[in-house]
Amino acid sequence: MKWQRKITTALERHAGLRIERVAKDAAPAGRPAAKAAGQVRKAADASFRPPADPGTDRLLRAPVFVISPVRSGSTLLRSMLNAHPDLHAPHELHVRRLSVDFGTSLAEKAMAALGHNKADLEHLLWDRVLHRELVRSGKRYIVDKTPANAFAYERLAACWPDARFVFLLRHPASIATSWHEASPDKRTPEEAAADALRYMKAVERARKALPGLTVRYEDLTADPEKTLRELCGFLAVDWAPGMLSYGTPDVVTKGLGDWKDKIRSGQVQPGRELPGPDEVPDVLKGMARTWGYLP
Repeated sequence: MKWQRKITTALERHAGLRIERVAKDAAPAGRPAAKAAGQVRKAADASFRPPADPGTDRLLRAPVFVISPVRSGSTLLRSMLNAHPDLHAPHELHVRRLSVDFGTSLAEKAMAALGHNKADLEHLLWDRVLHRELVRSGKRYIVDKTPANAFAYERLAACWPDARFVFLLRHPASIATSWHEASPDKRTPEEAAADALRYMKAVERARKALPGLTVRYEDLTADPEKTLRELCGFLAVDWAPGMLSYGTPDVVTKGLGDWKDKIRSGQVQPGRELPGPDEVPDVLKGMARTWGYLP
C-alpha cells in the first residue's frame, strides 16, 4: 500500500531502518537461518543408497568393520589386527560423522544433475578418507573399529556393498562394569548399564541384519591364536603369528589402564572373571540370555 511505502521510506531516511515482509520459510527469531534451512530440506537429501557404479564410485575394496559395544575389548582386537601385514587398523575414525552440505541451491542442482544426493557425496568423502589412510599404510585392507558404527550399520553396508563385518561380544555385565570404571564421575553403575545397553542392542540389530563373524572377547583372551586364526580365515588373509606379538610403543592405549603395559609387551591378559547370574543387573539379563551368557 502507498501509506506503507511512505512510512518505510521515512524510517529509512531518518532512522536508518527498513521494514520488509518476512518470508514464510524464514528462520524463527533467535535461530540461525542456516539451521532453519537445514531443517526444511527434503528428506531425500538424507537418503542413502548403494553406489550407482561401485567400480568407479569406490576406491576401497572389502573394508572391514568391527561392530562392537563400548568397553568390549575392541582396542585389544584392533591392535592384534593391525599387527597383520595385510590389515591396517588405525584408531577410531568416526568417518560417519563427516558430512557434506550444499552451499547454494545451484550446487545442489548441479550435483543432482550428476546423479548425486547429499548422502552420495558423503559416501564419496568417507571412502576417500579411508582409502587415503590405507594407501599411506601400504597394506591391503582397512579395519575400522569405532563402537558408534553400530548405530549406522545399514549405512555402512550401503556405502560399501562388499564390506565385511566382525561382531565383537562380551558379557553384558562386564561391559557395564568397565564402562562405569572408565568414568565413575560421569555415570553411576546403573547409568553405565543403561547406556552400554544402547550399544549392545545396536550390535544385536546389526548381527541380525548383516552376514559376518561373531567373536567373543572371552575367547580372544583365553585362546587368542585359535580366535585370530578363525578371524584370518573369515577375512581371507593368511595367518600371521605376529598378531600375538602386537605390542608397539605407539599403539593407541587410551583408557585401557593396566592394559597399556600388557599391550606394549605383546602379552594377552585373561579377561576378568565372568560375573555370576545374581551379579547381572536386571536391565542386562535379557541381552545376557540373547548372547548366551545366561541360560
